[in-house]
Amino acid sequence: MYFYELIKKLSENKKTKIYVDMDGVIASYDFGKPLDFANKRPLITNIKTLNELCKLQNVELFILSVCRFNNQINEKNNGLDKYAPFFDKNKRIIISKESNLHLSSKELKLNYLKTLKTEEQIIFIDDDNEVLKTIHNNIKNIILYQDSELID
Repeated sequence: MYFYELIKKLSENKKTKIYVDMDGVIASYDFGKPLDFANKRPLITNIKTLNELCKLQNVELFILSVCRFNNQINEKNNGLDKYAPFFDKNKRIIISKESNLHLSSKELKLNYLKTLKTEEQIIFIDDDNEVLKTIHNNIKNIILYQDSELID
């Protein structure tokens, strides 16, 4: 478990908050299919790795995900309850585009991450290269990983 060992070492002497995208990281994301979050295929390998990470002493796990409509927030929470219940309900940030008109997913995630004023180490995991590039170009004190890093 390379990624687990990497995070274990990074967080050994420092509190670490890990923010994880949901679509494409915890659940499958097929561009041509309806956004039925309640029935998406869970990505078991990634979920197992994240479950192990949440057991590390200095690590806190958060969801940072975006959906199109307000009612999909409940669908995403139900999917997490079913397949990844180790994500504390109070640590699930699911932002609806419906409530944030004219902002893209990358802008919504960037805006949220910019609000974090903490001495703790921040790690963000996403499957979207555009999101990762946007965050990299706008926030300097954040560690970014592509979702593929979760797989050994």
